[in-house]
Amino acid sequence: MDRMNRNDLPAVFGLIGHPLGHSFSAAYFGRKFENEGLQGFSYLNFDLPDLDAGIPALKADARGRGFNVTVPYKQEIMRFLDALSPEAAQIGAVNTVRVEDDGRWTGYNTDYIGFYDSLLRFMPEEIPTPALVLGNGGASQAVQYALHRHGREYFLLCRNPRQESGKAFRPAKTFSYSGITPREVADCRLIINTTRLGMFPDLDSCPEIPYGAVTEHHYAFDLVYNPENTAFMRRCAAQGAQVMNGLDMLHRQAEAAWKIWQGTGA
Repeated sequence: MDRMNRNDLPAVFGLIGHPLGHSFSAAYFGRKFENEGLQGFSYLNFDLPDLDAGIPALKADARGRGFNVTVPYKQEIMRFLDALSPEAAQIGAVNTVRVEDDGRWTGYNTDYIGFYDSLLRFMPEEIPTPALVLGNGGASQAVQYALHRHGREYFLLCRNPRQESGKAFRPAKTFSYSGITPREVADCRLIINTTRLGMFPDLDSCPEIPYGAVTEHHYAFDLVYNPENTAFMRRCAAQGAQVMNGLDMLHRQAEAAWKIWQGTGA
């Protein structure tokens, strides 16, 4: 189909990932389109077990205007893109794709925007202690970038600690799960879970950290938003910590993505 006529076609947006049973994005954008009176706009879930099989069909559909990207494809999607924003290139992960008028796909990252905007609503900005970031996947890269960009020191806790060359941001310290001690957890009054542990339907799982070292002075931020109250949040709250899930972050990164798709942001 001729790409020159794409503006005369219904506008299709969507979410790329696998599996997508946990996602709220379709409902969020469906309500947005209805509330703003956007006729001919639709948002679909593209549950793709295999990107190599699924992406060509999406690229061939001239109705496509933009996509969100979720686990496990925030890094793998990059090999299908024609260009990257400077932030996405630094982060090394993409959660938003804009389909240009000529059909090229450009990758962006709005996770770092949604995360930090949400974080500022959650905790006092003046807390001086390092953050402790759990996990080192695509979502973690966005969180680390946001912390670095705003001058916040952080420690990283992950299964396979490794040094990544070529990045402007690096943790002050890196720990394995077997190497973290209660002292480090106690010293980091902001703990951020970027892993999938606890996400529906795996409701009882959570990162293995010394929860006994968490106190009423801690803030625990879980990027998981389904369920609303994760096992990580429950265990931290039981120690007196303030807790927050990733739903507000989801809304904020979605609005940042919408601005990119409309050509008014990033």
